[in-house]
Amino acid sequence: MQNYCTLFDSKYIDKGLALYYSLERNASEYMLYVLCMDEKTYQILEDLHLNNLRTVRLNEFETTELLKLKAERNRPEYCWTCTAASIEYMMQRFKLDNCTYIDTDLYFYSDPIVLMNEIKKENAQVGIMEHRFAESDWKKEKYRRAGKYCVEYNYFDNSINAQNVLKWWKEECFKWCYSRYEPADVNDIEKYGDQKYLEQFPLRFSNVHVFENLGAGVAPWNLKQYSLGKNTKDNNIYLVHKEEKSETKLVFYHFQNVKYINKDFVNINSQCNDQEMKMKIYKPYLTEIESIRKMLKERYGLVFSSKKSYSSNVVKAFIQRNIMPYRLRAFGDIVNLKKLKD
Repeated sequence: MQNYCTLFDSKYIDKGLALYYSLERNASEYMLYVLCMDEKTYQILEDLHLNNLRTVRLNEFETTELLKLKAERNRPEYCWTCTAASIEYMMQRFKLDNCTYIDTDLYFYSDPIVLMNEIKKENAQVGIMEHRFAESDWKKEKYRRAGKYCVEYNYFDNSINAQNVLKWWKEECFKWCYSRYEPADVNDIEKYGDQKYLEQFPLRFSNVHVFENLGAGVAPWNLKQYSLGKNTKDNNIYLVHKEEKSETKLVFYHFQNVKYINKDFVNINSQCNDQEMKMKIYKPYLTEIESIRKMLKERYGLVFSSKKSYSSNVVKAFIQRNIMPYRLRAFGDIVNLKKLKD
């Protein structure tokens, strides 16, 4: 059984449902456990009666300590603070022998069982995913600060070792989890959100495996390292890593930083100039998101704003709502949603 967990609120429920439906189409036996970050999310997911999804109300999960941290941190920071704790909670409450945290903005194109098989082959108890920044990008300060590993697909089994890793990560996030880079000093390590802590996993603990499958963890920050494969014998997407030269089946893509300009246009921020490849990846996702949004509006009156921000900083919130959606790396990143069916 593949056990997954994630967390999101009603502002991200469209992405959460797209994630679920992609698992439904591609994953062999699995269950997705969702920590609902607001009551509206819980009510909608319960009403949809999704066969392979289990919900947890936020007030069932939150402790006195978490409620104190909630008052001190902004919305994204609090969600990051809850990541490790939510994995631990799901494993304990549902008595899971393994659980993999997956980001809400992931979307699966083929069966992730290949990653479970990789874990078994390596006899690993913990699995983490590299960002796989291009070497030229890694030298850039902003990428180095983000960390070598990405909190997007993090596997833990129920061994004592893995639970110790999870416990250490949770406790560190409770101490410090903010949307800024914190340099190391003589008494502490580098930090950024919940993410830089992952660099400590292989250094402090045993049986930690870094996933090697190049079809997993594909994202805007590494997409330009790939080209579209020539395999057309099935309905899967195949990519060729430009350095490895090998063709691999796309397992999942991380749709980070997709910005809606208005109801008709979206800036996908792909960081890639290969129009054919990126549309092969992005078109199914955007089409599904549009379908889900239509359903949520018709059934629940839920409407999504293109000017979205969780920042408590007035200036940062203004930039996120009014400037960030228009930052263009390539004109080919602007997608007309009305033409998705073409």
